[in-house]
Amino acid sequence: MKKLLILPLFASLLLADTAEKVTVKLTKDIPYIYTTDSGKKIKIERIQDIDNRLTDDYTKTSRACPPFCIQPTKVHPDIKNLAELEIINFMQDKVAKNKGVIVDARLKSWFELETIPSSINIPFPVMQNASKKKAEMIFKILGMKVNPDQTWDFSDAKELVVFCNGVWCEQSSHFISGMLKHNYPKEKLSYYRSGFQGWKLLGLTTVIHKEIKK
Repeated sequence: MKKLLILPLFASLLLADTAEKVTVKLTKDIPYIYTTDSGKKIKIERIQDIDNRLTDDYTKTSRACPPFCIQPTKVHPDIKNLAELEIINFMQDKVAKNKGVIVDARLKSWFELETIPSSINIPFPVMQNASKKKAEMIFKILGMKVNPDQTWDFSDAKELVVFCNGVWCEQSSHFISGMLKHNYPKEKLSYYRSGFQGWKLLGLTTVIHKEIKK
């Protein structure tokens, strides 16, 4: 898996030059895209070795349930589900224009170890257990405004795509439940159910925020 050491910031993206020959493309028409993060240009692509296999913890097929149970397809009837191509489009259409955020809802240690490019980390317990005051602080970072009468205005709040480890991980569900408890608009939330395992299974670029010294 291609890994780069970067700092998490909202990314801006550029379409790739399709003239380059690529064996394993994102789609038949798009070989890769670029994301600019903290001044660094990162290519989001798939591993080109067609014999590549995952060798890390994400190769596991079975984990004790509970807590690692198969998650429902929908976390809420009014919340959209996205898959990999929609997330790549979201990076280009929303993240690049500072209108959207990809949220890694896993614990900080997992986020630092490896994550999806351009994502930020809001660990699920932070949102799950948030008081109204804490939720207001988080929502303001995400673009919410507080009116003079102290009501919350979500008109400019960012759209979020939330992910965790995979279809066996309930952390996204806990995070989203916390957002809904404090009335973050359902139409501004999306769920990436396949999560980080799904991202890695397609050989897509990942990033490291903290090197693990051996």
